[in-house]
Amino acid sequence: MIEYVRGGIAELSPATAVIDCNGVGYAVNISLNTYAAIQGKKECKLYIYEAIREDAYVLYGFADKQERELFLLLISVSGIGGNTARMILSALSPAELTNVISTENANLLKTVKGIGLKTAQRVIVDLKDKIKTSGIAAGTAGTALVAANSQVQEEAIAALTMLGFVQAPSQKVVLSILKEEPDAAVEQVIKLALKRL
Repeated sequence: MIEYVRGGIAELSPATAVIDCNGVGYAVNISLNTYAAIQGKKECKLYIYEAIREDAYVLYGFADKQERELFLLLISVSGIGGNTARMILSALSPAELTNVISTENANLLKTVKGIGLKTAQRVIVDLKDKIKTSGIAAGTAGTALVAANSQVQEEAIAALTMLGFVQAPSQKVVLSILKEEPDAAVEQVIKLALKRL
């Protein structure tokens, strides 16, 4: 089993990376989070998950072990394959995803392309306890901070949604503002979010 590949980045797009390891190019499927982490670098190390099927041999790569851990949890849910799990990890950062699952926010999860309400609820039901016991939630930067600000976060997102902004980008912006300014009031968060959206 391949644990990781390390080498020069021969080609890079938001969905795939070709890593040159001593003359052999490995085509690896990546999420947008991993793309953002390795973009602009000449070399990288990607933690690998191998999906071996009758008709294909596919590599999925992750910039850190935590994202791979979440990917493995996602594909353990009935109805979620590698590409859907990668789509979820592209729409939400590991910190956001653990927060969505631990706060049972099915509405935000179903904003991800290809995820319906039933699938979102199944992900939450199947993974809520696993995330707590695996320690991913504890190791996620900003999760405790987000939990402390959940009231401000919810109010700000609700207000932005009422103003006509899409929920997923609104949540991303609100979360990033709360990471920078944890003590910000709802009005301040909304004002800052309006400038960024």
